[in-house]
Amino acid sequence: MNKIIKYVLYDILRSRTIIGYTAFLLLMSFGLFNLENDPTKAVLSLLNVVLLIVPLISIIFGTIHFYNSTEFIELLVAQPINRRKIFMSEYLGVALSLAMAFVVGVGIPAMLFNPGPTSLYLVTSGVFLSFIFTSLAFLSSVLTRDKAKGIGIALMLWFYFSLLYDGLVMFILFYFADYPLDNVTLALLSLNPIDLGRVLVLLNVDISALMGYTGALYKSFFGNWTGIALAFGLMILWAVIPLYFAQRKFVKKDL
Repeated sequence: MNKIIKYVLYDILRSRTIIGYTAFLLLMSFGLFNLENDPTKAVLSLLNVVLLIVPLISIIFGTIHFYNSTEFIELLVAQPINRRKIFMSEYLGVALSLAMAFVVGVGIPAMLFNPGPTSLYLVTSGVFLSFIFTSLAFLSSVLTRDKAKGIGIALMLWFYFSLLYDGLVMFILFYFADYPLDNVTLALLSLNPIDLGRVLVLLNVDISALMGYTGALYKSFFGNWTGIALAFGLMILWAVIPLYFAQRKFVKKDL
């Protein structure tokens, strides 16, 4: 398993896509920190870009890589190697390479210009999102043999979590505004890993006062170590659950 992970990592880290992704994040990070006099504002600007770009690149790159590696995977399956180990090696190779690119492109500039918990939460959230959306990418890939359909499913998942979900939540909160929605709001937040990462970073820069009642609710729940641990625990579940179902499908799939 370690040998397969090393091979996948070495192969991906040499690719132009990962090099370009890292360079783009690096240039964007340095640019934002140099343009903004306040490093905290730069982190917030960087957060908005990260929450769109990182999930998109992770889910698209993960899906395309899986389909492009079909022949290599079939070769490994023909060997006396456990299918679960093959699948997990491929996943870890892709997820680790994307996470490493993010840490280099965003983590290093953020910790240089604004060392502290805000940047740490930003980097940690980005790494989690890399693993989560790679997991969703592999789930999309094993659901169908058709590459176009797999990429389409991946794009729909990204569109749902990045854009559509927030609109649905706002509609629910507006339509049922006359009812107590404290627990419902927290439950809805936990159903989107992107929102979890956003709230953790925003609350850490004391911007909850500008978020109204909802911000005060988030602050009371996620403003302590228990709430933070729960949020990251939910993000771990978001990475593990799709990966579990994707692995089950891969093990039973006729290649």
